[in-house]
Amino acid sequence: MPEPARAGLTGRPRVYSIAAHRGFADALAAGLAARFAEPELGLARLTLLLPSRRAVRTVTEAFVRTTCGPRSGLLLPRMVVVGDLDLDETLGPLLDPLGAADVPPAADPVRRWLRLAHYLREVEGDRAGHGPAVLRRAFDLGRTMDRLLVEGIAPVEVFEKALGVIDEVAGHWRANTRTFLMVQQLWLAELAARGETDAADRRNRLFDHAAQGWREAPPQSPVVAAGVTSASPALARLLRVVSELPQGSVVLPDLDLSLDDAVWDELGTAGAPATPDATPFGKHDAVTHPQYHLKLLLHRMGVARGEVRAWHRSGMTAAPPERSHAISNLFLPPQASAAWANLPARARRLAGVRLMETAHPAMEAQAIAVLIRQALEVPERRVALVTPDRALAARVVAHLKRWDIAADDTAGQPLGQSPAGRLFLLLAQVMAEQAAPVPLIALLTHPLANGGGDRADWLDHARILDRALRGPRPGIGLEPLRALVQQRGIGGWWERVEAIVSPLFSLPADEPLDRLVALLAEAAEALAGQGAWARADGRALAAFVEELRAAAADAGTLIAPRDAHAVLRDAMERQAVRPPWGGHPRVAVYGLLEARMSRADLVICGGLVEGKWPGAPAAEPLLPPPVLRALGVPGGDFRIGLAAHDLAGALGAPEVVLSYAQRDEGAPVNPSRFVMRVRAMLGDQIDRHLETEAPRLAALLRSAPQAPAYRRPQPRPSPEQRRVAVSVTGLDRLRGDPFQFYAGSILRLGRLDPLDAEPSAAWKGDVAHLILQRWHDAGEPEGGLPAIAQTVFDEKSAHPLMRALWRPRLIAAFDTFDGLVRAGKAEGRAPVLWEAKGDMLRKGVRIHGRADRIDRLADGSLAIVDYKTGKPPSRKRVEEGFALQLGVLGLIAEAGGFADGHGDVTGFEYWSFGKSGETLGYVDYPVKVKGKRSGLDPEDFLPETARFLDDALDTWIMGDAPFTARLNPDLANYGDYDQLMRLDEWIATLGAADGAEDAA
Repeated sequence: MPEPARAGLTGRPRVYSIAAHRGFADALAAGLAARFAEPELGLARLTLLLPSRRAVRTVTEAFVRTTCGPRSGLLLPRMVVVGDLDLDETLGPLLDPLGAADVPPAADPVRRWLRLAHYLREVEGDRAGHGPAVLRRAFDLGRTMDRLLVEGIAPVEVFEKALGVIDEVAGHWRANTRTFLMVQQLWLAELAARGETDAADRRNRLFDHAAQGWREAPPQSPVVAAGVTSASPALARLLRVVSELPQGSVVLPDLDLSLDDAVWDELGTAGAPATPDATPFGKHDAVTHPQYHLKLLLHRMGVARGEVRAWHRSGMTAAPPERSHAISNLFLPPQASAAWANLPARARRLAGVRLMETAHPAMEAQAIAVLIRQALEVPERRVALVTPDRALAARVVAHLKRWDIAADDTAGQPLGQSPAGRLFLLLAQVMAEQAAPVPLIALLTHPLANGGGDRADWLDHARILDRALRGPRPGIGLEPLRALVQQRGIGGWWERVEAIVSPLFSLPADEPLDRLVALLAEAAEALAGQGAWARADGRALAAFVEELRAAAADAGTLIAPRDAHAVLRDAMERQAVRPPWGGHPRVAVYGLLEARMSRADLVICGGLVEGKWPGAPAAEPLLPPPVLRALGVPGGDFRIGLAAHDLAGALGAPEVVLSYAQRDEGAPVNPSRFVMRVRAMLGDQIDRHLETEAPRLAALLRSAPQAPAYRRPQPRPSPEQRRVAVSVTGLDRLRGDPFQFYAGSILRLGRLDPLDAEPSAAWKGDVAHLILQRWHDAGEPEGGLPAIAQTVFDEKSAHPLMRALWRPRLIAAFDTFDGLVRAGKAEGRAPVLWEAKGDMLRKGVRIHGRADRIDRLADGSLAIVDYKTGKPPSRKRVEEGFALQLGVLGLIAEAGGFADGHGDVTGFEYWSFGKSGETLGYVDYPVKVKGKRSGLDPEDFLPETARFLDDALDTWIMGDAPFTARLNPDLANYGDYDQLMRLDEWIATLGAADGAEDAA
């Protein structure tokens, strides 16, 4: 209870409530303007205590709308911010005066975060974790400390209450509690030595300092506290004093004065226990009710609900009075909500409130954008979207750009997702991942990156590097990239890049965090110039960097460079970048905190699903629930009540749309419990409250006229375009899927591998061929294959997983091949060519290819050998003419197309690295030999190959047949050009289309 009234105080609190339907900011401005309507300096004498800087902006706009005409001016009241801890806001100068010398300075919150991590490692040792993990725990620990301080709970009280219940909780809770108490004591000792206090504690002391000063010497000018809903005990004491000032008053938002006393009592004790020993918050308190935190505030102010009076003015966006009664009925606590069954229709009426259900978030955002666009057709009509779902807000803002409507999301975006913040994080990621291709290319093509020169020239060079890095990663660090860029002719440009990023490499295992941040800041400025610090996000990044550098240097924090990216990402996610003034004057997009006190003619409440609005209550990770209950700290469900109050305030607008989707990106979701209450209370009136037009229009925006069916591509290039060389592998592609040959050999479109790709079959084949080539070049030394393989793997910078899994299989197959080669030499067989290129002219067309190996047999004839890292093609596929590589190589050899490798060809062999029985590495044949019962006879293989080759040349290269896509749809292929041929658009109707063509 407050202290007895002193000289100068009235002893009678003046507390008002503005009902939800009146519109808080506009009603407040209208009432204050009338109350202090004195010539010239009437409003200017007023001091207005507001909860946040956003509230200052909202009330300022309300005063402008309420009091300013075409030729009028206005001197606004002095607006002082009480400070919202959830928005990281500090107190205004009136409440944090220079004369408060008896209040210790606040400890820097960033330094505290880093020092708490240090103490966690000191208390728990290795159990505390390392790098980002321990810093996340330190942040949670500091947040818990602040929560207790806001509630006015002294550390000694935490210790005493914890000892009383510690034996009743599980082992992990006991360990967490001990850690919390020990770290807190270490931190308090450091605070005492530095002569500082925590920011939350200093805030409480400043509230008490202001309250004491106003008790002893009430200000001569009026003071009004408006819109403050925080139930902090220290703030409640200050509000009590303000309410008793001779010219003071407190104005609360949306306190339900019409609620029955029985229902008010059903909300619970709310911080006013019946006995001194009782728990401040009863077990059955209705903490999820939107009025609960206001009841808690009134109890802590020592004000009865009967002493609160209704505000005497309405705002410009007031709704019908019956709206407040309907809202009151909507949020009745469990027992009282049974009265819904007997409520008359007029008491359940929510005129002007609509429910909008959509299939998924993308459709919800589209429909909300349509509603906003429709609202702007009405002159002077203001519309606001209120949602805690940042992804939904971003989608709506993007959709509105279709109509050139710039809508700023006033909740802002995390610093790490802004352009400047993303540049900074990419530098940290390049450092942490040692110049991995994905973050490196993302950094070099970032919109702010130009290296201090011409942006277009910079991007040209970056794209060349991008192409060079496609496929498996060349190696770790900058060294493997130097040879790569020299080959591409961009060495000069790369020297500039390396000069910028090289200081981020070769750092010790543990580096001072302030030095790492300084290195990253220097690299960001070198890469982007002053653009890194320009605009709102750049200024926020500059402030973040300076604050973190100073705090880290003072705290002595060391982290590993590989952890810097995760640590900075976590810290930057907690920093919001809010847009400056601007955007469409009649459109606002708010988060829940920013929406408080705001009002519009149409309010759209989006993302009303469980887990979003209200958010899922999170358990306190450090202190067990019994300790929190013993301390009198509201549970996690308390925030559900705040979310309900936010919705109740939004429901007071003249027109409201409650929007929700049936599913999110991953699975079906449940509508918010608030939506279910609305549906239950409306009952049989629900059909009149459904918004169906906006989703219908949104669906029309997404739909387009039915496009004609896309037919199977059948390009017919000109005769000149057809006359291209055919490779030995291209022949199989030409016969199996002519379109793929057309795309690759005529259009010359090659497959582009992703950055940092997993080793593909082609990459594995190149590695295996290179190892065998060097083995043959070295004269096939015994035991040399493993050493050669190791060298090639090092050159290719093979991923450790490839070394661990694929290399042993490769070596085992090499051992088999080594034995086969040596056994062949004993029988008079010897390799004469390997990795040899050859060609021939046939029908005037160049046929070319590379033979993996050509052996001279004992009888003088040749054997063509092809290495396969996978399974060789079947003999049936060879017989059908879709695996002719060995046959075409044989034709080239017989035509003298290989130097020193011509003669009759009688052997055709696949040497596979696969497994046959228990052996890795085996030989297979495309023809009927070694007892095989299927396939072509050996003597027929080359004639059949020549026949298939001539037919292909006559049909497509020399002829005019179309290069039909998927001519043989059942034939397996690589699918490199499936997107180009738009396969999915016609493959399902392939049979019907073919039938129609045949009929025609």
